[in-house]
Amino acid sequence: MKKCCCGYINASWQQKIRRVVLLLDLISQSEQTSLTKIRQVRCQLVDQLKVLDTQLEQKSQQLQDLADYLRRRGEIESEYARSLEKLAEKFNSRIKKKEPSSHSSVAQVWLALLSQTRQDSRDHSGLSESCSNFLIQPLAHCLEYTQRLAKKSKDICTQLQDGLLKVTTELQTAWRTYYQYHSDYKCADGKLREAEKQEEKQKQNAKKLERLIEKRQRKVEEIHLKCSKARNDYLLNLAAANNSMNKYYFQDISTLIDCADVGYHFSLGRVMQAYLSRRWRAHNNLSTGLQQLQDTLSKLDQNNDRDSLLQDHHNTFSMPLRFSYQPHDGDQVSEVSAEGEMRCELETRFKQIQIRLRAVTTETEEVKSDRSQLAAHTDSMDSVSPEHVWSFILFVARRRANQQEMENLYFTKVKDYLIGSSLVSKLQAKHDLLKVAVEKGITSASGQQIPVVVESCIRFINLNGLHHEGIFRVPGSQTEVNTLRDAFEQGGDPLSEQWYDLDSVAGVLKLYFRTLENPLFPISITKSEAERAAQCKAVIASYPVPVIIVMRYLFAFLHHVSQYSDENMMQPYNLAVCFGPSLLRGTEDEDIVTLQPQINALVNSIIVQHENIFPGPSEVPGPMYEKLAWSAPADHEAPPTLHIVSSSDSKGLCPTDLVLSLPIGGHV
Repeated sequence: MKKCCCGYINASWQQKIRRVVLLLDLISQSEQTSLTKIRQVRCQLVDQLKVLDTQLEQKSQQLQDLADYLRRRGEIESEYARSLEKLAEKFNSRIKKKEPSSHSSVAQVWLALLSQTRQDSRDHSGLSESCSNFLIQPLAHCLEYTQRLAKKSKDICTQLQDGLLKVTTELQTAWRTYYQYHSDYKCADGKLREAEKQEEKQKQNAKKLERLIEKRQRKVEEIHLKCSKARNDYLLNLAAANNSMNKYYFQDISTLIDCADVGYHFSLGRVMQAYLSRRWRAHNNLSTGLQQLQDTLSKLDQNNDRDSLLQDHHNTFSMPLRFSYQPHDGDQVSEVSAEGEMRCELETRFKQIQIRLRAVTTETEEVKSDRSQLAAHTDSMDSVSPEHVWSFILFVARRRANQQEMENLYFTKVKDYLIGSSLVSKLQAKHDLLKVAVEKGITSASGQQIPVVVESCIRFINLNGLHHEGIFRVPGSQTEVNTLRDAFEQGGDPLSEQWYDLDSVAGVLKLYFRTLENPLFPISITKSEAERAAQCKAVIASYPVPVIIVMRYLFAFLHHVSQYSDENMMQPYNLAVCFGPSLLRGTEDEDIVTLQPQINALVNSIIVQHENIFPGPSEVPGPMYEKLAWSAPADHEAPPTLHIVSSSDSKGLCPTDLVLSLPIGGHV
């Protein structure tokens, strides 16, 4: 019996030992896992402090680097501003010494460039002052309170971490207590179950076992109560630890970082905004200055600069007085004479000069055209757009090789043109004088003082058209007008051979005066209305005799036509409207519409007062218009025609421009 009880007791203790060992293993594994988690949390908290320290170092380094950058930038800007100021002052002093013309467009561009340079200097000087003084001090203050706030934030973070570690320690303690009491509860409960099993097997010791069971029952209940309390403490600490972790990681860390960054971004932003504002101001000044420079550049004018140069040095470049004719010992002849035996010699010389003038003029025009093409080609080579700058750089090498040759060719053309045009000017002067002299000689030899076309048309209208309504106003047939013009140019008198339409004949007469290269009257007469007749008489009296004779003849005829205005509807003013544009013309820069009323009024006055304006036959001998119709002249030699000597320098018809000459093949 005793052996059975001893065997049973040994087996029971072995089972208890195994249970305790298993329980200790479970406790050890759980504790190891918990310790690992807590160790990881501790390491993470230490790393967080390191990150905050690193962040402070980065911010401090950024502020220091920015301050160093602004300080160095201020030094560079100051040095650059001084260099720009010296550059502008250097060339400005040169300009003051040379005192260039302020009217020159190149000088205006140069002054605008120097003004822009001085403005750049002021802008860079202001930027230097801002970088060196106004912007560095806020950065120093920002660095100071950033470090101070970071230290305070770190202290608070350390306190929060200590509290978090304390919570984890309490959690670990509650967990161990809970495990310990739970283990004791398991052990007491096991003993109670063993005692209950023994009670079933050993009924003879029922009282003793009953007391044992009651004792163990009380112990189990006591340990179970302690285990429940320990579990409750553990669960409470577990919830507190989890909430503390959540709050720390999701709220406290962000709050601490924000506290450490308070004012950092704002201060840095204000500094950069001030820097940016200064740069924008400089940029706007630069844009304005560049626009002004562009406007000045667009006003570059070579012709205006040339005129300004000539105006500034008027005494140097003004043309001296004309060489006046100085006769010897009372000689009264002041023009080239082609009378007598000299006429043939002058005619030969005139033809030679005419041929030479034509050839030299052609050569000069060709040289002028070549020079213009070379100048245009040179300008096109220089005008390369920015987007083609690389192709231009590649082109420069080849261009330089031909540049010297092109310059030589261009200036050769310029020299040839200037020499040729000078020769043309000299030949033209001789040509004009010889032409006047030769044609005057022919006129005096032939006795024909009125051009054939004028005399023939007036004679035809006098005989047939004084009563024709709308004479000179109604246009004639253009075909007949061209036919009559060609016939007169060939030296004939078609109106003496057959009948033509009156309006066509009147159109030929108007066409003759309209196609004169220079009009009969210079336009300057039309600009004065006071005492118009007296002024016209004074001006006309200065004309050569052949011109006065033709004008007197024409206006006497027009006055005669106006006397039949009841029938032909051509009052003096209507005739002035028809003949005014043919007899007087404005300059190229004047508005013909504005001048037309003055021209009409002048011609009207001459028609009405022609007897008071033109000298009589006693003063100027020559053909006079007769109101009585005459018969056609007898057979005679080919009539003379009218030729006009061009004068490019005159605004009106030169008094010597209207002269007579025989047609080709005519005889004196």
